[in-house]
Amino acid sequence: MNLDKKFQNSFLNVSTRAALSSYKYVGKKDKIAADKAAVDTMRQELNKIQMKGQIVIGEGELDEAPMLYIGEKLGLMNGPELDIAVDPLEGTNFAANNLPGALSVIAVGNKNNLFNAPETYMSKISTNVSEPGVVDLDYSIKKNIENLADFKNKKPTSLTVCILNRPRHKEIIEELKNLKVNLRLIEDGDVSGALLVVDEKHNVDLFLGIGGGPEGVLAASALDAYNCNFQGRFIFKTEKDKSRASKMGIKDLNKKYELNEIISGDTIFCATGITSGDLVSGIKIENDEFISETLITHKSTGLKKIVKSKQKI
Repeated sequence: MNLDKKFQNSFLNVSTRAALSSYKYVGKKDKIAADKAAVDTMRQELNKIQMKGQIVIGEGELDEAPMLYIGEKLGLMNGPELDIAVDPLEGTNFAANNLPGALSVIAVGNKNNLFNAPETYMSKISTNVSEPGVVDLDYSIKKNIENLADFKNKKPTSLTVCILNRPRHKEIIEELKNLKVNLRLIEDGDVSGALLVVDEKHNVDLFLGIGGGPEGVLAASALDAYNCNFQGRFIFKTEKDKSRASKMGIKDLNKKYELNEIISGDTIFCATGITSGDLVSGIKIENDEFISETLITHKSTGLKKIVKSKQKI
């Protein structure tokens, strides 16, 4: 069942208002306050929507987060059953230090349509090529680059690959350098990094590496609207991670998930800029109004656009 178009504005409003609340703390060197402002406002706005909502990706387990915890029920409880994935403030350090790339993000689907991802790492790969088998998590870096170059009728040296600049990626980055591809190293922003493959301004051909599992689900919900390719595999480093996965119903800890296993139905995705980044501009003040930008997608309607919103100060 597809999501009603009326929810587009509802969830656009949620991410916009959460972003505005967090914006007050931009550059204040207090990432906890910036995050709490976004969380509080997002929860408040979600509770105004006619839905029986449940958080499947949020701020953590019940014992880890007082609000927007996994399993929390939200909404007026008189509408459709919806699964909700949130990252009220992606890039807490970006907001605290007034650096580019802070976002407020939400994805919504019908019940059981969003994968309930554990709070652990995920190895992931995304590209704007929809053809299966061109890139794959199980291929070597070299094979992925050569396949993608062949498919796009490009030289490997003209491909651009985006990856988080982390010590864990040192070997991958060295191999990419040896292949002479163009590297785009990002310091944070796991969701926006994966989405760069659909942004023509940046000409990113491939995103790969290890990042957050919940962020992988959020990115996949938007990539699905663009008919992109995405794969993810969770990385369970500790017995606690494995136990948590087992409780969530994950039996094969080494399973490679295709996009249609992570997102299994219609979704609405919204990402509102707090500080200007690669995807959207940050909040600005003009003529006593807050001006914000949100990337919104709705798969069943084909909606994929950046929306500007105005709010009186």
